[in-house]
Amino acid sequence: MEGIQKMRLRISSLSSHWKTYVLLLLPLILLPLPIMGSGKEARTGFVIIIMAIYWMTEALPVPVTSLLPVVLFPLLGVMDTKKVCTAYMKETTMMFIGGLMVALAIENSNLHKRIALKVLLFVGASPRWLMLGFMLTTMFLSMWISNTATTAMMVPIVEAVVQELFKDNVEETKGDPNVRVGPKRSSTSSFSLEMDHSFENIYQNAETGSVDSVADDYVGKSCVELTTSGEQRCSDQTDDKKKISSCVLMSIAYASNIGGTGSLIGSGPQLVLKGILNELYGSDSGLNFATWMAFNIPGMLINTFFAWIWLQYLFIGFKRTTADGKGKALIVKNLIRKKYEELGPMTFHELVTLILFISCVALWFFRDPQFITGWSEFLPAVRVDDATAVMAIVMLFFIIPAKPKFWFTNQGERDSDRSNPSLLEWKSVQDKLPWGIVLLFGGGFAISDASKISGLSTWLGSQLAGLSALPPFAIMLIICIMTAAITEVASNTAIANILLPILSEMVSKYTVQVNPLFLMLPATATCSYAFMLPVATPPNAIVFAAGKMNPVDMMKAGFFMNIICVFTICVLTTSFGSVIFGFNEFPDWAIPKIPNNTMVTVSLISNYTTQ
Repeated sequence: MEGIQKMRLRISSLSSHWKTYVLLLLPLILLPLPIMGSGKEARTGFVIIIMAIYWMTEALPVPVTSLLPVVLFPLLGVMDTKKVCTAYMKETTMMFIGGLMVALAIENSNLHKRIALKVLLFVGASPRWLMLGFMLTTMFLSMWISNTATTAMMVPIVEAVVQELFKDNVEETKGDPNVRVGPKRSSTSSFSLEMDHSFENIYQNAETGSVDSVADDYVGKSCVELTTSGEQRCSDQTDDKKKISSCVLMSIAYASNIGGTGSLIGSGPQLVLKGILNELYGSDSGLNFATWMAFNIPGMLINTFFAWIWLQYLFIGFKRTTADGKGKALIVKNLIRKKYEELGPMTFHELVTLILFISCVALWFFRDPQFITGWSEFLPAVRVDDATAVMAIVMLFFIIPAKPKFWFTNQGERDSDRSNPSLLEWKSVQDKLPWGIVLLFGGGFAISDASKISGLSTWLGSQLAGLSALPPFAIMLIICIMTAAITEVASNTAIANILLPILSEMVSKYTVQVNPLFLMLPATATCSYAFMLPVATPPNAIVFAAGKMNPVDMMKAGFFMNIICVFTICVLTTSFGSVIFGFNEFPDWAIPKIPNNTMVTVSLISNYTTQ
C-alpha cells in the first residue's frame, strides 16, 4: 500500500512538471540533427522543430518561444543577430526589451532592496553620508533598471530615515500644552508596508504623469498642529526636517538621472545613438557596451560627486556633526540594520538573479571590449550583437525555477501537483513592461529614416554648417547647452531621436570636419541632464511630489547642475573621449559613400540625354 502511494506521488510530480521535461529533453533528443546534419538547413530545421513543439505544448510562454531565433540562429551560424532582429524590430530595440526584462527580474526578486539597504549600512548615518549612500545606490541601480523604478523604491526608505532623524524632536512636543500632536506615521512600524505599497503606487503614478496622485500617496498631513505660542519652536524643527528631506530626495532624483547615463541600456538616448550609428555607419564606429561605459562612467562619478557637494552647500551646510547628531545617526543605523535583517538570508531566487545579472553584464562588456579579444570573435561565421547576449540570459530567467523544489520531491509535500514558477513570469512582463517606450523607439527610428530619405536631415545639417567657423569645442558646448534646455520640457528619448540624425549630417568632410561621435556622444548624455523642472523626468516628478518642494528650490539647484554636468561631459569628451575613440582625426567610416552619388549623377545624365 505504501509503495502504491509513493508511485502515485511520483506520477503526480511527473504530470505536474511535464512541461519542464519537454523543455529540457527535447533539445537533447534533437541534438544529433545539427551535429550530424550538413549545412545551415539542418541547423535551421533544429530550431524550427523545437519552436513548433514548444508552441504546441506551451512548455515556454508562446511569446518567449518566439524569441528563440534571436538566441539560436546567431549561435548556430544561421543568421546575423542584426538580420534576425530586423524581422521583429531593430536590434537596438530588442536589446532594450531584453534589458527591461532583466530589470523586472531584479525587481521581482527584491534584490534591488537588499542592495540598497546593504550599501546604506556601509556609509555613515549622518545626513550628509546617508545622502551619499542614497546617491551611490540610486546611481548604480539606475545604470541597469528604470530610473523611475529606482527612484520610487528609494523614496519610502528616505522618508523612513528622515522620520527617524526627527522622531525625538516630535516626541518632546507631546508634553507641551502649546502643541497639539495629530496622527502621524511610524517610520519603524510602517516601513515594510511603504516599501511594498508605496513603491507600486508611485511607480504607476509617475508613469502616467499624475504628480498630484503621487503627492496624495506619499505626502500626508502635517503631524503637528500648532497653536500660536508653540508655532515658532516647531516651525524651526519643521524647516530643518524639510531641508534635509528635500536635500536627500533631490539627491536621489539627480543620481537617478545621472546614473542612467552610465551604461548603454541605462536610458533611452544611448540606445537611440547605438541604433542610428548602426544604421548610418554599420558596426565600425567603435561604440559598444564596453566603450560607452569606459567613456561615461568617469563623468557619471564626477557629476554625482558635484551633485553631493552642491546639495550639501545649498540645503544643510558643512557643519560638523554634534553629539546629539551622532546619537540620532546611531538610531538610524540601527533602523537600517533592522530592516536589512528583516529581509532574512539571501534566497535562492535572489542569488540566481544576481548571478544571471552579473553574467549578463559580463557578456555585454566582453563581447567586443576593444582592449582584448571579445567572445564574439570566436563565432566568426556571423556577427553576434548585444541583443543575443541579453536574450540568452532572459531565457534562463524564464527557465530556472524561483524555488529549487523541482529535483527534490518530498513524499509528504502536499503541493507536489503545483507548478513551480520561474524566476520571471510572462504575466509580470506583460503587466509591467513599458511597451509604450518600445513604440517610442520605433517611432523615433521611423523619424530618423524619413529624415534621411526625404533629405530633411541633410538640409538641417547644411543650415548648421555655418558653425564650422567656430572651434569644435565651442560647437559641442553650444549643442549640449541647447540640448540641456530642450530636454527640460521634452522626452529625452524623443530629443535624441530628432537631434542625432541632424548631428550625423552636420559632421562630415564637407561641413564640420570632426568625428561624428565627437558631437553625438556628449549630446546623447546631455539628453538625460534634466534637473530643473518637476516635469523634466519622472524621478524629478516623484521627489517633487513626495517632498512637497518649492519649484524655485528645484530650479535653483537644477540650474547649477545643468551647467556643471554639461561642462564636465564636454571636457571629458575632448580629453578622455579622444583616447578611447580617436577624435584627433576624421575616421574612414564616416566618409560619405561617393560611388552612390556618382551613380545617381550618371543616371540623371543618361535620362537627360535620352529625352
